Amino acid sequence: MDFFQLETFLAVVQTGSFSAAAKVVHRTQPAVSQIVRKLEEEIGEALLDRSSRDGTLTDAGRVLHEYAQRMLNLRREARASLEELRQFQRGTLVVGANEFTSLYLLRVLEEFRRFCPVIKIAVQRCLASSIPEQVLNHTVELGILSFHPENSLLQTIVVFRDHLTFVVPPGHPLAKVKSVSIRQLGAESFVAHNVISPYRMKVLEAFKRHKTPLNIGVEMPTIEAIKRFVAAGNGVALVPEIAVEPELARGELISIPVQELKLERKLRIVYRKGGQLSHAARAFLKVAESVSTKVKGRYLFQTEK
Repeated sequence: MDFFQLETFLAVVQTGSFSAAAKVVHRTQPAVSQIVRKLEEEIGEALLDRSSRDGTLTDAGRVLHEYAQRMLNLRREARASLEELRQFQRGTLVVGANEFTSLYLLRVLEEFRRFCPVIKIAVQRCLASSIPEQVLNHTVELGILSFHPENSLLQTIVVFRDHLTFVVPPGHPLAKVKSVSIRQLGAESFVAHNVISPYRMKVLEAFKRHKTPLNIGVEMPTIEAIKRFVAAGNGVALVPEIAVEPELARGELISIPVQELKLERKLRIVYRKGGQLSHAARAFLKVAESVSTKVKGRYLFQTEK
């Protein structure tokens, strides 16, 4: 069984006739018939129902059809990857991230564009919970997560250290205090993200542990909307610090430490363990490591087992 046999077989299936398939593969009709018959002899099963005019597939034909498509797709993928290597800085890198984790990418992508200006980067917005599966399914090549995925097929590298911060508008009564306790927050109206996350659950557990109600008055779909709403004087929020750095620097929001609430968030690059990364993905990891060396502080590059 070789690739040309499979291509010929797929051409017969797709066109519905040996004569039409012959034009697709640039062979005569008798040659196409002979190729398919030889393939059937090698497999030991009939692939096409000869009694039907359109070459209906047998059960064996349907099985081979599925695998033939996969094999030819993998061949195309292999050729593309090899061509990418030959061309060096060519290709596309697809990264999965959510609204929060994509903020980490800004600094790294700035460096990456200088290093690999012709590689296209496509950052797909994904639910954090779906990113591990999308990496394994080859939908994205790299993912950015704020939690450690419990899957032995994935490799993770910690690249950034962040934490949840409590923010209020400048005119809020708590804006001038140095720190607060969870109990002091029982009377506040929180603006929260409407996507359930491990860190939201940890916050709920902390408030419950200290017998303090967490009053969520408004839920919003994006962190950007939460920031603007709180800055306008409409409540308080717990958000990733990286997401509010510009507002804190401009004085539009005030960050206040919560004594009993210290939730660190580690961002990770995740990819298929043992998989062959594309040239673009390998270059991205090198740039991420370089940024951690230059910037240090909250930028890291620590491979996890």
